[in-house]
Amino acid sequence: MAKLKLAGTWSGVLEVELESWTVPRLREEVARRSNFPPDSINLIFAGRVLRDGDGNQKLGELGVKNNAKILASRINADEGKSLKEELMAEEQRSSRLSRLKAAATALAKRHSDGSLPLEDFNIELEDQNGKKVSLGSETDQRAIMMGLMLHAKGKQLIRSEQYKDALEVLAMGENAFSLCDSKVLERIDNAPILQIDMVWCYFMLRDISLLSVAGVRLAKAREGIERAHGKDASRVRLLQRGLTPEVALYLRLELLEGVVAYHNGQFEKSRESLTSAQTKLCKLQVSDEALSLLMSMGYKEHESKRALKMNSQDVESAINFLVEERERKSKKHAEDIQRRNEIMEQKQYGKTALGKAVDLHRVNELVSIGFARELAAEALRRNENDTEKALDDLTNPELNSKIQLDIESRKRKREHQRAEAIIAELESMGYERSKVVAAVNAHGTRSGALNQLLADPQENAAPSSGSLPQGAPSSSVDADGVNEGQPNTHEAEERDVATEKELAEELDGGDSISDYDINVTKEADAVNEYLSLLESACINET
Repeated sequence: MAKLKLAGTWSGVLEVELESWTVPRLREEVARRSNFPPDSINLIFAGRVLRDGDGNQKLGELGVKNNAKILASRINADEGKSLKEELMAEEQRSSRLSRLKAAATALAKRHSDGSLPLEDFNIELEDQNGKKVSLGSETDQRAIMMGLMLHAKGKQLIRSEQYKDALEVLAMGENAFSLCDSKVLERIDNAPILQIDMVWCYFMLRDISLLSVAGVRLAKAREGIERAHGKDASRVRLLQRGLTPEVALYLRLELLEGVVAYHNGQFEKSRESLTSAQTKLCKLQVSDEALSLLMSMGYKEHESKRALKMNSQDVESAINFLVEERERKSKKHAEDIQRRNEIMEQKQYGKTALGKAVDLHRVNELVSIGFARELAAEALRRNENDTEKALDDLTNPELNSKIQLDIESRKRKREHQRAEAIIAELESMGYERSKVVAAVNAHGTRSGALNQLLADPQENAAPSSGSLPQGAPSSSVDADGVNEGQPNTHEAEERDVATEKELAEELDGGDSISDYDINVTKEADAVNEYLSLLESACINET
């Protein structure tokens, strides 16, 4: 037994087992002796409050030793409740951030290595014109995808003014980008923009202690943006066909540079940056007349403002921009539908031994020289999408015949599984199993079977046993080890579907100029605020 010296709400010596007593147990004992509720007792040891944690950590593990001195102080019930709620909220926040990181990692891995998508969409990298691109190695692709997803989520948190959480998520995105080859990263402006967004969070949190870090981040951001955009934004202007999307981004950058310079006492440098930011702010002011004109043509306020800002307030260019935007969205919608259909087709063909999807482009190549689509897809699946090896199998009569038999076998199993699912559903509705099986065998569809059951006057809706429709048992496994039609239960359990969907939807909601589409209201207020502070500083100096 060890002895603890207590002072405060109860004073005395308490004998405890350091290797078995926990903080909650010690608190309860002190509360009992002092006649106060346990949630009103704070235990302080070595200058820190002892937390309950998960309730399993022992006093000895927390560094409490024999003859240790512990102060027991009392807090009112409301304060104790508030503290507990605060701790719970922090735990939930930490768990939420961990889930975001895990979901982004899982999505990036699946969508960068050619694996068969578990979802009905693909995450693909696009350039400024919306064209699909491949950047670097598979590792680079994965790092960029993960960084983009976390950056998109961070921007959403910024829009909802959750700056602390945004900062955490953006830091994760920064770590993801750091895994990419620096030469590949230099070709895109996403990482520099993330740096600006992080400093924007510092500013909105008014955390002056991070000024030194902010200065380093802004210098890195400016260098990265100028490298990616070219001199005087010439490269981005070329990619965006004469648009000026970058003005708001440079406005935010110069504002933050001015703020950092001001707090470092570099007033002249601060004035220069803030004045430049103010000039850009004027360029982004949308006239009421131009806005009204576009809105009278049926365009919404946000898209009208965006079009005018991206086109230097030129109304004719803004209209052309809006027309092209709608055409692009319509085209993207059609491409998304096509891709979903392709993914459904790929799922029908199954995975390769390494878990990859069948390459439909290679399937089309084999179909173009005369092979049946399903046959070509199966040959590619067996050969890890190697066209030459697949062609060898297809031109070998014996192997070709075996592939066809396997395809037919899988078809029968899929039909059997579909029938079994219909039977289970109708049986759960109370229909007699033997009659359900007969109806499904007769019609093959849920609606047909249900109509027959409803039309049967003898149907007593009493459950009974019956035989399954003819076909291979659902648990049978192909020769190549693929359990057809059965979900990977372990994989499904490990996935955080809700968080993955949230990240994917956030990423899908953007376009090639979303990073530049900034509502500069807060920036305008900040520019005026710091220019006023500079004026005051100059007056005080004189």
